[in-house]
Amino acid sequence: MAASSALSPSPSLLPSLFSPRSHSHPDPCLSSLFRLSSPNASPWHRRHLAIVSSTTNAREAYGSNDTKQKILESYGLDPSDFISERSRRSRRKRRGADNAGKGEQVHQPPETSKPPRATHKLLQVLGGKARRKKLLSPKGMDVRPMMEVVRGAAFDILQVAGGCPASLRPGRWLDLYSGTGSVGIEAISRGCSEVHFVEMDPWVVSEVLQPNIEWTGFLDVSVIHTIRVESFLEQAEHSLGKYRSFDYISVTPPYTSVNYGTLMEQLGKSPLVGEDCFILVEYPLKTSMADSCGHLVKIADRRFGRTNLLIYGPAWAQKKRTKKAFA
Repeated sequence: MAASSALSPSPSLLPSLFSPRSHSHPDPCLSSLFRLSSPNASPWHRRHLAIVSSTTNAREAYGSNDTKQKILESYGLDPSDFISERSRRSRRKRRGADNAGKGEQVHQPPETSKPPRATHKLLQVLGGKARRKKLLSPKGMDVRPMMEVVRGAAFDILQVAGGCPASLRPGRWLDLYSGTGSVGIEAISRGCSEVHFVEMDPWVVSEVLQPNIEWTGFLDVSVIHTIRVESFLEQAEHSLGKYRSFDYISVTPPYTSVNYGTLMEQLGKSPLVGEDCFILVEYPLKTSMADSCGHLVKIADRRFGRTNLLIYGPAWAQKKRTKKAFA
């Protein structure tokens, strides 16, 4: 009975806690479960004392905080040691619900949505059959078309190097990173027989590139490949001769999106490069470019502001252009 004397319950609060029936049948008037973890409680308290009930009357009788506090104080325990974390969370949830009912709102960062993409007509074909026809181009910096002054100079060099200053030698053109299609369309307008456009952005293809080809009347001699340039070159490399070679290849990528050394090395080994092919490359300042690309040699390298224009071609074209310069 030493344990009973140590507990010293208050008879008014716990009328039947230590009666003989309480060990086998807990009093239904007692409520709430408390675990004894106070440092002042004896080991017997921590192991055996629990106040348990599931009846409605018990909740009403002993469910208040004041009653619980009196019961715990009667055992010499600190009531604050027995407030469970679940109770704290429940109170926080109730406070949150009350605040929400009072009109308080949780501030969330606004969602940033991209503005709808749009186009304008600032480009035009510079020469040939479609001369002065306006071309669509995207607003903003999503697509960076080749400047008209660079495009005009590139085709002048190609025409002279090919031995026909008035137009391009007939042939097939591959327009990599085509974007608006202005380079490939210029090529068809000046004499090329067929152009393949490679552009990975579906919106640019449907809203800019294809409308430009239709507007200039070159749809029948154009092929569009909606694919990454790297994937297109890899497919051609493993095609075992199924892809025909090209007479002209233009490379006008977004400056920050490619490694020029890797790209030109891959292109130099590609079966897409014909024996007498010309490769036109637009690249930014402070970019190191090789003097050759596969079997092709550098025949021109000019600067236009922050843009450089590099043209590779067969050795005979370099000699022909050199003679023309000294004539």
